[in-house]
Amino acid sequence: MLKEKEMQAIQDLCTQEQCCIEKYTKYEQQAKDPVLKDLFKQLSKKEAEHLQSLNQVLEGKTPTCDCNDNDGASYAPQATYDALTNSEDKKADCFLATDCIGTEKMVSSEYNNNVFIFADAAIRKLLADIQVEEQNHAEMLYKYKTVNGMA
Repeated sequence: MLKEKEMQAIQDLCTQEQCCIEKYTKYEQQAKDPVLKDLFKQLSKKEAEHLQSLNQVLEGKTPTCDCNDNDGASYAPQATYDALTNSEDKKADCFLATDCIGTEKMVSSEYNNNVFIFADAAIRKLLADIQVEEQNHAEMLYKYKTVNGMA
């Protein structure tokens, strides 16, 4: 059974995850580059998985985690834009990716700050795993920017 402070922390993290899902869904529609659209779709799906895990914690269950720290390292997007081009589409996509990196940094920080509130080691492990995945998301977005001459 979660303590009041733990319950509030999970609810706050649920709000963050829901915002990420909505942002990635909207940005997928706004992105010009199909590679970036696909990345936003992937990230939205991952954020939905995080939200599902957090909701399970609120229901008194602790889902197992896979401690996936490979997504960022293994992501290798194809370039759509070349480094010398500075088109309006490239500028727009750069803004979307940069904004999402900032969001991922903030959400990762929230997990880092909240993980130590919990007495239950399994919940701490879950939150730490989600934090690593949020860092992976930022790395994937940065790799997208780098390969497209945006970083």
